[in-house]
Amino acid sequence: MTVLPDDGLSLAAEFPDATHEQWQALVEGVLRKSGKEVSGAAAEDALSTTLEDGLRTRPLYTARDGAPDPGLPGFAPFVRGGRPEGNTAGGWDVRQRHATLADGAVLTDLENGVTSLWLVVGQGGMPVSALARALDGVYLDLAPVVLDAGPDVEAAAAELLRLYEERGVDPKDVRGNLGGDPLGYEARTGEAQDFAPLAALARRTAEQQYPGLRTLTVDALPYHEAGGSAAQELGASLATGVAYLRELTAAGLTVEAACAQLEFRYAATADQFLTIAKLRAARRLWARVAEVSGAPGAGAQVQHAVTSPVMMSRRDPWVNMLRTTVATLAAGVGGADSVTVLPFDHALGLPDAFARRIARNTSTILVEESHLARVIDPAGGSWYVEQLTDELARAAWEFFRSIERDGGHAAVLRSGRIRTDLATTWAERSKKLAKRREPITGVSEFPLLSEKPLEREPAPEPPSGGLPRVRRDEAYEALRARSDAHLAATGARPRIYLATLGTAAEYTARSTFAANLFQAGGIEPVTEGGFEDSGATEAVLCSSDAQYAEQAERTAESLKAAGARHVVLAGRGDYAGIDSYVFAGCDAVDVLSATLDRMGVS
Repeated sequence: MTVLPDDGLSLAAEFPDATHEQWQALVEGVLRKSGKEVSGAAAEDALSTTLEDGLRTRPLYTARDGAPDPGLPGFAPFVRGGRPEGNTAGGWDVRQRHATLADGAVLTDLENGVTSLWLVVGQGGMPVSALARALDGVYLDLAPVVLDAGPDVEAAAAELLRLYEERGVDPKDVRGNLGGDPLGYEARTGEAQDFAPLAALARRTAEQQYPGLRTLTVDALPYHEAGGSAAQELGASLATGVAYLRELTAAGLTVEAACAQLEFRYAATADQFLTIAKLRAARRLWARVAEVSGAPGAGAQVQHAVTSPVMMSRRDPWVNMLRTTVATLAAGVGGADSVTVLPFDHALGLPDAFARRIARNTSTILVEESHLARVIDPAGGSWYVEQLTDELARAAWEFFRSIERDGGHAAVLRSGRIRTDLATTWAERSKKLAKRREPITGVSEFPLLSEKPLEREPAPEPPSGGLPRVRRDEAYEALRARSDAHLAATGARPRIYLATLGTAAEYTARSTFAANLFQAGGIEPVTEGGFEDSGATEAVLCSSDAQYAEQAERTAESLKAAGARHVVLAGRGDYAGIDSYVFAGCDAVDVLSATLDRMGVS
């Protein structure tokens, strides 16, 4: 028996340590009760979850999983952070995005917790000539400015540098990013950009000794927003970063100076552990790129995390506040240097003052009230996080290598290979969304049909023409739009009658399931009175299997005699008179679309 040192806590000292095999034996017993006869490692596999990129999360991780040593914060491979102190000095940089000249919005943000500005300039944003007005009253030596200017990057950068000079800002106090990202812009629009002006701009900022000003952004959001997986997002960002290193070094910069010109932007999602692992893996991967490029000391990746636009729903948008809170927590725990919280109404148009306030306060609460930034690497040492980081890094590295084998990032963008890869991933994920294996609260689960849609002023149209932009709610949004049009035309939503059999204990689970399912498509469930008074043309039976065996066929016959054109049963089986079945794991989008078709809701 192993003798442990006396730690002053002898509560369990007389009991031997449990073994992994003992735990597996207990799992076998639980699975046996559910009808699964598996043993050993197979029992553990039965409780595992398959993720994208061929990853699997297991129910238990221990020291024997053997993830590589992540090192120390501030040292290669930078898994635990690019700086020794992490974000403990004052939390992460709270960076808010502005695409229009809303009166007072910039100063309001800076006066209430925001520490840097992300300004969209040119196409999809404010005109270059409006930069001075947007930054009126801003202390440019205190507030870093990050530009997102697309093809207007030269003009926008020149205007920003002019403002620094005009206002007497010492170059050593200038911080931010001029936002050049030609491959990111090409991914968005399909239009190629000349890199030479950006290389000249990078030389200028380096020669004029702007130590805190970067020229280029490696934006991975186009690949995330096109439906890419975490590994694809990371692999595409690595390929972009390597392409920029080649261009900058060819223009005369050293590898160290070239690395100092780059900032990386990633999506943070409500899948908190995957987001944490993604940011940690990104730093490890870039450290490897810097190492093989001959500059291992320059491999500390600077990261800007943005809460995912893909996860934002248009229905029940208030739930987005919860999603962005989890995503921001994950970004902070993952070690992001800067975090942008998109307002909860981002998917609806321009945010109002309340939405901007909640967005900036999300970071403030996590940093100031929950003290999340007081620990350098909160996830470090978690066997699960370390193993997930390692597996994700390996998957991303393989995707990056495949891009390099095919000629580099520009080549795979122009050949259409990236589009095909991302579309394949999104098609698989769409199946999970349709089957509600990946639930969307307020949309595919627990929708609120009576909610009044929020209305916002339209936002400027973002650049388009390249990779698509997808949303998790898009299939359900199309169904709800059909229902809305029917409501506007007739004054009522399409309805379905819930025919419950037996006692509440027998039918409640399935009636709740059915109500949620049909409301996700904008179909109003009716439970009161008889079918004749419901205003419905279809009905769904809800009860236990025992009740179905006794009453399903007779009840279906009665409902059809009362005028029901189609009878659905909540559950599985084979009963006369039942036209279709709905159950956990069925394709909800197909079911709802077919139901609306039968109801004549176009």
